[in-house]
Amino acid sequence: MSSCEVIVPSAPVPLVSVVIPTRARPEVLQRAVRSSLGQTLELVEVIVVIDGDDPKTIVALELLQHDMRLRIVALPQSVGAAEARNVGVRAARSEWIAFLDDDDEWLPRKLEVQLACALTAQAPLPVVCSAYLGRSSSGDELLGRRARSPGELISEYMFCRHGFSYGENAIATSVLFVPRALMLSVPFDPGLKRHQDWDWALRAFDTPGTALYHVAEPLSLYTMPDGSGSMSGHNDWQYSLNWCIERKRFFTPRAMSFFIATECISRAGQANAGFGKIMTLLRDYWREGQPTWRSAALAASYLILSKRLRRFLLTFRP
Repeated sequence: MSSCEVIVPSAPVPLVSVVIPTRARPEVLQRAVRSSLGQTLELVEVIVVIDGDDPKTIVALELLQHDMRLRIVALPQSVGAAEARNVGVRAARSEWIAFLDDDDEWLPRKLEVQLACALTAQAPLPVVCSAYLGRSSSGDELLGRRARSPGELISEYMFCRHGFSYGENAIATSVLFVPRALMLSVPFDPGLKRHQDWDWALRAFDTPGTALYHVAEPLSLYTMPDGSGSMSGHNDWQYSLNWCIERKRFFTPRAMSFFIATECISRAGQANAGFGKIMTLLRDYWREGQPTWRSAALAASYLILSKRLRRFLLTFRP
């Protein structure tokens, strides 16, 4: 296959365009594509953006090309996952975009439920998210279970935890259901190596007319990172600190303290960053944010508690 997209001109205009960026993971990709083609909402197009030269993925997708709803955009060079998603959005024919990471999958009613929610939304630019299941070797865990409270600012919804556990909010790439018009005006930042979905959400919800809608039913299966090579498991706390300070205008002070506690102090502790760097982070935690007892408890748990006890606290729900 040449470096171009395969388009079926006779295919009807879809109700939803699914965008899946991928690179060198053909086995898991097939599962993701099948879950998007197997939706109860059948009038969809599935756009797989192959991020650079990747013959094995091309071969894997040929097994699924009997379905005319599958489109392939093969990029000659890697541009990264964020820009690959942007490429898929620009190629889409529907007014609605749903994103799916290549190692995740959807439950069958995902698009049907989210489209129904979006079509009845009163906001001009509705973003529909949902609860989802985090899948790991120890089983499935319900994530994204908390809806945004009325009047709650987006940064506090995303980062200010009500408890010690991860995954309270529903901002995750594979649950996003978004108007294409919003994605064209607020694309993913291709320069970021981490926090791409959070970065997009902070900027998108700063756009007039954008509102978040939450579906309580879990609609996606998220593959939990094991920390072995995934960017999610990377201990680059300095990168996270620089990112949140650069995006400071989108954070409330409380949200900033929570972010530094959970994404910077925690990673610095995992990386054994040393006393001086930890003290610098604690200074930023106080100076850049507005600490609360919850964020302070989280910061302390990463610095003084054993890994076993910390793991218990992170999974504890009062």
